[in-house]
Amino acid sequence: MFNIVWIFLGLLVLIGIFPILLIYFSRKHCVNKRKQIKNEDNSLRVAFFHPYCNAGGGGERVLWGAVRAIQNRYPDVKVAIYTGDLIASPNEILNKVSKTFNITLKKDIEFIYLHKRHWVEAPRYPYFTILGQSIGSFILGIEALFAYLPDIYIDSMGYSFTLFLFSYIGQCTTACYIHYPTITKEMIKRVALKNMVRNNNTSIARSPFLSSAKLIYYQIFSWLYSFCGSFADTVMVNSSWTEDHINSLWNCSLSTHRIYPPCDTVSLKSSPMAPDISEGGKIKIVSVGQFRPEKDHPLQLQAIYELRNLLPEKIFERIKLVFIGSCRHSEDHILVKDMQDLCKHHSLEKNVEFKVNIPYDELKKELLSSVIGLHAMWNEHFGIGVVECMAAGQIMVAHRSGGPKADIIEESEGSRNGFLASDENEYARALAAIIKMSPQARNKIREAARSSVDRFSEEEFEKGILRTLDPLFSQRLKDE
Repeated sequence: MFNIVWIFLGLLVLIGIFPILLIYFSRKHCVNKRKQIKNEDNSLRVAFFHPYCNAGGGGERVLWGAVRAIQNRYPDVKVAIYTGDLIASPNEILNKVSKTFNITLKKDIEFIYLHKRHWVEAPRYPYFTILGQSIGSFILGIEALFAYLPDIYIDSMGYSFTLFLFSYIGQCTTACYIHYPTITKEMIKRVALKNMVRNNNTSIARSPFLSSAKLIYYQIFSWLYSFCGSFADTVMVNSSWTEDHINSLWNCSLSTHRIYPPCDTVSLKSSPMAPDISEGGKIKIVSVGQFRPEKDHPLQLQAIYELRNLLPEKIFERIKLVFIGSCRHSEDHILVKDMQDLCKHHSLEKNVEFKVNIPYDELKKELLSSVIGLHAMWNEHFGIGVVECMAAGQIMVAHRSGGPKADIIEESEGSRNGFLASDENEYARALAAIIKMSPQARNKIREAARSSVDRFSEEEFEKGILRTLDPLFSQRLKDE
């Protein structure tokens, strides 16, 4: 019995000491490796952590806009991208950037290919998803850190658990761009109130024990998330909605900078708007967003289904909803197929069209040939698609939450530049109101929409990025 106690105590000591030793020797390894790197090449190295850099969504537009800004300001700085897109060559990735976002980059970008991206994919974690993905990002971050050691590390996808790795162990200057908080006070509140929503299903909401357990889980995760966020030297957020949540969780208001994502407002505003729907032809409604569950494409279809009851049949026959977005993997393509099946269920095949992974020129053409835009994600962190639809002269109907409500759409009479809605009935009524209003009233809102988007331009984004990152670069170059 005495021996068993000592063995147990020895194991506890070993379990406690092993992580400390691992961190100590890993940090020492990075210090020695950095000295070796500087002896061979004294260039400043900046790396972006973006495992899905070839996805073609709004987050990728932020990444490549930031890379372009840094390349133009600091031509001697070496830029690297951590990516898990193993089947895409550097040239293929850069060509897609040019075709999708109309962004031209210098070719001397180094791509660090990561083989453990499966650790951050949601289907791997049917339970405790946000914790599983965060721990998975830590594992992926370890692979990244030991594959390439930068001077400045920028997490551009929201994998905040990697910040500790690169800051404390890698001794890097760190920054992050937060598109969407991994957890929010709203999520914790919904669990506490036992609300049945997307992140809190019926079985948990109805069980006092499961609700209490999930609340404890969320509170522990919130603390871990805040702890990792404390290792960011600079925090960038994409909207006032995200800024409020991050400041509340991380208590980092002094180091937080709101930088709206880059939107192609200039070329869209300089192009002629689509003719008004009063001139006949199709009444095209465009929805731009990646094909992912959170974008809530079914709500948009349901809104069109409800719209049928608010319009004469001859008018409804002119309706054409065009879904435009990118697919990252098989799950996204399955979602598109499910949406097509839902169209058939609602007898909307003739009123709905899907355009997947189209080039930027075709996207621009679609935006400029429509009068109405649609967006339905609840608590959308910002809404690049919303802004670009407005820059093209569309009357936007977006969800009454997140970035669209906080930063983009104004509903006050006299300064209205779009509409907000919360459910399929509100969406349908807003769409019907737009279709039924006079051409003069529609044109007034379209012009107001175009006039309101200059602060979201690519130029303003690059100014904001450089204004925020310049102190980090200056300090690091001085230290070198």
